[in-house]
Amino acid sequence: MTKTIQPRHTGAFHIQSVLSFCVSVSAVAIGVAYLPVEAWIRAFLGIGVLYVVTSAFTLAKCVRDRQELTDVTSRVDRARLERLLTEHDPFKPV
Repeated sequence: MTKTIQPRHTGAFHIQSVLSFCVSVSAVAIGVAYLPVEAWIRAFLGIGVLYVVTSAFTLAKCVRDRQELTDVTSRVDRARLERLLTEHDPFKPV
């Protein structure tokens, strides 16, 4: 059975992703905090930003889980097919 090579992210890519996320969320939070509007409007926008961030995490998790399920299913199917092909003897009498 051939094993496909899974792409791995480097540590630098992981750190860059985390820092980018932190900078973007901080920028939006600072922008909402310093808006020249009433407090309830800032609170509403802050809750909206939190909702978008948590929804993005949930969506990313669902996409990742679906991809992992597809990979596992295809590996199991490939293993079954290889076992079937190795056990098959074309010269065996019927």
